[in-house]
Amino acid sequence: MTPSVSEDERRGLLRYPFLIVVVLLSAFPVYWTFMIPSRTNDVVGQTPPPLLPGGHFLENARRVFDTVEFEKALINSLVVAGSITLCTLFFCSLAGFAFAKLRFRGRGALLAIVIATMMVPVQLGIIPLYIEMQKFGWANHLIAVIAPTAVTAFGVVFMRQYTEQAIPDELLEAGRMDGCSTFGLYWHVVLPGLRPAMAVLGLLTFMQAWNDFMWPLIVLSPQNPTVQVALSTLSAGYYRDNTLVLGGTALGTLPVLLIFAVFGRQIISGIMEGAVKG
Repeated sequence: MTPSVSEDERRGLLRYPFLIVVVLLSAFPVYWTFMIPSRTNDVVGQTPPPLLPGGHFLENARRVFDTVEFEKALINSLVVAGSITLCTLFFCSLAGFAFAKLRFRGRGALLAIVIATMMVPVQLGIIPLYIEMQKFGWANHLIAVIAPTAVTAFGVVFMRQYTEQAIPDELLEAGRMDGCSTFGLYWHVVLPGLRPAMAVLGLLTFMQAWNDFMWPLIVLSPQNPTVQVALSTLSAGYYRDNTLVLGGTALGTLPVLLIFAVFGRQIISGIMEGAVKG
């Protein structure tokens, strides 16, 4: 007799083909980004376009570095995204700890102001922020991109909520009884417990800083660009060279993929650890 298939098994048989299709559809744009630069521009315009890689990737990559300051753009983006991520993790976790566990006058009002800033569109502050950068003498310097986003309201609120739930008050009281200062409590007690949330916030912050385009375009010159500004220079002009543009896009995506390959296990374990604790 043929064994009967339960409803759960039937759903499982249907789930895996669906997930495979979703993965293929999600991975295809990344594959296309790396496949197009391996071809010549006339082949890309064919109908239907080729789906297999060619042998021109190194040639098109060399053209990218010859057309714009792409090596400098990669270094600038790594400096900017890395600095913003480290500053955000430190200052947001410190502020989140203060709002969650310390009792001081005006705490509720300050937290309300922080939350209110999330409702203000970023575009409204561009002109006064640019004037401020000019007065500081930071225009066309990377500090002008790093400083305005070194702390974010989202990061403060996110770390405050996680600290409130993940760090018990009894643990802090035990630290105080052992003679720990307030900063010592943050560094030795609170910070190790915030690693899952910091992994998520660090990932989101790095991606946002790496993909930021509008503010670096305004405050930096074409001779001192980030990756996104350099890519906009490649796509400018009357003639659009798809292999050149996507070649720069592929080169700009490689550092992000490398970070995921190196730190992906830590990020996922941190997320899962936070899920188990919740």
